[in-house]
Amino acid sequence: MQESKPQRQYKDRLFKAIFGRNTEESRRWSLDLYNALNGTDYSDPSALKVTTIENVIYMTMRNDVSFLIDDQMVLYEQQSTVNKNMPLRGFLYFAQLYNEYLSTNKKDPNRSGKIELPTPKFIVFYNGPRDKPDEYTMKLSESFIHGDGSGAYEWTAFVKNINENHNKALQKKCKALYDYTRFVAKVRENSRKGLNESDAIGKALDEAIRENLLDGFFVRQKAEVIGMILTEFNEELFKQNVREDGYLEGLEDGKETKAVETAENLLRERLPPEMIARCIGLPLERVMQIAETIPAENIPAATLPASVSK
Repeated sequence: MQESKPQRQYKDRLFKAIFGRNTEESRRWSLDLYNALNGTDYSDPSALKVTTIENVIYMTMRNDVSFLIDDQMVLYEQQSTVNKNMPLRGFLYFAQLYNEYLSTNKKDPNRSGKIELPTPKFIVFYNGPRDKPDEYTMKLSESFIHGDGSGAYEWTAFVKNINENHNKALQKKCKALYDYTRFVAKVRENSRKGLNESDAIGKALDEAIRENLLDGFFVRQKAEVIGMILTEFNEELFKQNVREDGYLEGLEDGKETKAVETAENLLRERLPPEMIARCIGLPLERVMQIAETIPAENIPAATLPASVSK
């Protein structure tokens, strides 16, 4: 049975719903965010085209696919948990985008002439519960099995902490970012006071509506926002629980064997492969392959690939 549109939307992150949709409203907020980050003053959101790769936001100018803002290739991703694989994720995202750029502009890397490429920039907006500095970098070389401090092979994720009381100047320049941060803080504060998930979100929504955060977005998208926040917070709780249960112990060393063992355990715990893939850093395709090695009776049919569940 085909999944309904609202259910698909509920899998979005709220950050993506605000800044990553190709609507007039979202483009306006995205342009404000870009201007705030770069000290620019672009004023025509209708010229902006916003696309996404998974939950990553990618912006170009609508009128000319070969022109990127300031000749930069900029990707934004929001994370509510610390993910040490962000530089690797960025590296893979940009490989895909550069390939598309070459194809679109009919540029052949096999020819001897130098191809000029847009400058890459990968920004991760962190708003999880862990205490982190306003800004820091994560480098691909930190994941190399044999360390290489030469900088010869590098890819960098620039992380910005957008929790309340962090990066205040940036939030002051971009009201949409401030409003988003304020709403998420309200939900978390309500949870800390002992409210259950639904009540914590509902109370935060009522407050956001009273304060007219995001210019009425929370009124228009109330049901959808509830679904998105529940999905995000459930994922945070899931990650916390599997750490406490010892499932993720040792994963930080980058050993795939441990990651595979963890995936097997979580599949037997009847957890969705999509969530497992996001939380332990394995590609979804790899998690589905692992699922095929586990007896079907040990995994709920809804989580299995078709070749197993039949």
